[in-house]
Amino acid sequence: MLDHLRPAPFPRLTSQEIRREIRAGVTTFLTMAYIIFVNPAILSQAGIPFDGVIFATCVASALATLIMGLYAGYPFALAPGMGLNAYFTYGIVNGLGYSWEIALGAVFVEGIIFIFLTLFGLRAKLVEAIPESIRMATPVGIGLFIAFIGMRDAGFIKGSPATLVTLGNLASPTAILASIGLIITGALMARGVKGAIFLSIIAVTALAIITGHAPPPKGVFSLPHPSSTFFKFKLSGIMTLGFWKAVIALLFVDMFDTIGSLTAMGTLGGFIKKGTLKRMDQALMADAMGTTVGAVLGTSTVTTYIESSTGVAEGGRTGLTAAVVGVLFLISLFFTPLVKMVPQAATAPALIVVGILMTSQAKDLPWKDMTEALPAFLTLFTMPLTYSIANGLAAGFVSYPLIKLLTGRWRDVHPLLWILGGLFILRLYI
Repeated sequence: MLDHLRPAPFPRLTSQEIRREIRAGVTTFLTMAYIIFVNPAILSQAGIPFDGVIFATCVASALATLIMGLYAGYPFALAPGMGLNAYFTYGIVNGLGYSWEIALGAVFVEGIIFIFLTLFGLRAKLVEAIPESIRMATPVGIGLFIAFIGMRDAGFIKGSPATLVTLGNLASPTAILASIGLIITGALMARGVKGAIFLSIIAVTALAIITGHAPPPKGVFSLPHPSSTFFKFKLSGIMTLGFWKAVIALLFVDMFDTIGSLTAMGTLGGFIKKGTLKRMDQALMADAMGTTVGAVLGTSTVTTYIESSTGVAEGGRTGLTAAVVGVLFLISLFFTPLVKMVPQAATAPALIVVGILMTSQAKDLPWKDMTEALPAFLTLFTMPLTYSIANGLAAGFVSYPLIKLLTGRWRDVHPLLWILGGLFILRLYI
């Protein structure tokens, strides 16, 4: 029954391939290292001790990523999801009024459900039900999404009450440094230089420190304490409706964010064969176990990070890339000040460039068939506009069966897609 969960064979690599995988792992880590500092800042507002969240963030990310690399064999990294940690604080704790311990209990239950769905192969079957047009639109939408984030982090754009988004201050140090990084990355990639994104991050970080726009590290060693959050989750709210509303919301967002990210990165890395990501169950299990362990350690839902695409773009193709990321998360427990000195201006160009790589697939979408083009467009356009991969998938999954039904082509719709569409509609009211 569990043949679909067999570990991936670890490939034999040449010394050159090993160097490439290590470089890809470092690149992935640098583009997502911000979570080490942002996650505690958000979850501490729910009352969780700051040091405990730092420990939980690093260790949960490391363990989940190592499972992804050594068990699933993919170069994808995992960490507490940004949208999910915000929902934890502002939705479950501040909104529903639960303690952070009970909120962690909801995360733990979600992780257990996730594991059982994966054990029985149900989550992988959900992916097979996704139409090809939406599969192709998903990486495009995520590319637009992360490029938008990169543009914002670079200071190229900013919010505006009049037009929602407007031009940022291009004379700011952040924008200038990011511009330099973007040009360096583009030029190196155009010349075919391996490690272009990684080299750009290093160069911009060094330039920021030299010019005084990034503080040098205050000390070198720093080790947070885990005792304040380890095994502190509570299930005392499990009989309440609000608890299960939280569990369902976490499960839906985690499930479809993960599927969207895996589909997008699988397409970028060439892992999708005949429309299916091989070893999807193993990858989903890594995510599920990461969430469960994360709740025990003291952090919100762990999910697969789209920033992993920077490592894939650098040539990461095996689990060694993920293993490198996992080890770096563990090392960062001791060298947190050094990780912190990498400024947003250094990582923002990486997000923009990867966004360019991912959106290039838009040319392959079936634009001439409106029953395919409309759901695909809603999928890819909703993601950046709502800051949510899940919302983009919801737009596609709901619109696809409806437009097929109204045009008499309902046989094109996989039975599971009707269920997915219904679940997404329910999610709007939960």
